[in-house]
Amino acid sequence: MEVAEWKGSRWLRATTDGQFEIPLPENLPERFTVEFEHVGVASSYPHLTLLFDGTREDDRKSDRIRFLTWDGNNDKSGGGVFGGDNNVRAKGSVKGAQGVPFSARVMVDGRYAKVYMNGTRVANVPNANLGRANKIFFHFDASEDSPAYFRNIRVAAGGRKLYDAIAEKGRVATQGIYFDTGSDRIRPESAPTLKEIGEMLTEHADLKLAIEGHTDNVGSAESNQTLSEKRAEAVRQELISRYGIDAARLAAKGLGSTKPVGPNDSPEGRQNNRRVELVKM
Repeated sequence: MEVAEWKGSRWLRATTDGQFEIPLPENLPERFTVEFEHVGVASSYPHLTLLFDGTREDDRKSDRIRFLTWDGNNDKSGGGVFGGDNNVRAKGSVKGAQGVPFSARVMVDGRYAKVYMNGTRVANVPNANLGRANKIFFHFDASEDSPAYFRNIRVAAGGRKLYDAIAEKGRVATQGIYFDTGSDRIRPESAPTLKEIGEMLTEHADLKLAIEGHTDNVGSAESNQTLSEKRAEAVRQELISRYGIDAARLAAKGLGSTKPVGPNDSPEGRQNNRRVELVKM
């Protein structure tokens, strides 16, 4: 594998079938998220497989996440959860993910696993047996004519319960509220985090929150300020309309790019700065 420039960005590129591991400082926790961008190959049954139990593809000990970038029969791509016995637990499909970059997101809470492609949920499995190890294993197809590309790989731990973090520090940065690029439209994969916030507010009726929207520094300060305000208000309205939270308990505030948590000189840094924070009032 090599680091290569492609379409104006840096990618990890492979030109043969291969595999690589992401070492972690400790075993994966009960709650975690894996995100990355990928370009697959154009063949009759190309695949990318992720394993979390420390084994390789041929060991077949536990369930795995698999993405198919082209099935050879139509213009759809897909992803899902496949069992250690190679039976399908759940899978779905999307269009427009063949030969071009697509975003992948895997969200796991205990045995509950959700798989997204380009923001569309393609699998929802309540009883996945993914296992936990101190590495994540990627197994993929590639060739000289159709390389495989990877970038923006991110692994995030679920952390403590939101209420415990807010009670201790008075604020918490959420890891799981996503928006369309340059928009205040909340993406479907944000549902688990919003549900957790809604349930926390329902359980703790005396809790009042300020919802802060933050952006990176791409674009003008004025546009970032407006966008952050709209995103914070979108989250507030979602909690009011979907979870029945009293509007008087929630405030929305946009801070644009004025409060970064890290540098904006890399894709990873900018991603960390694009966030929603909950502040106890």
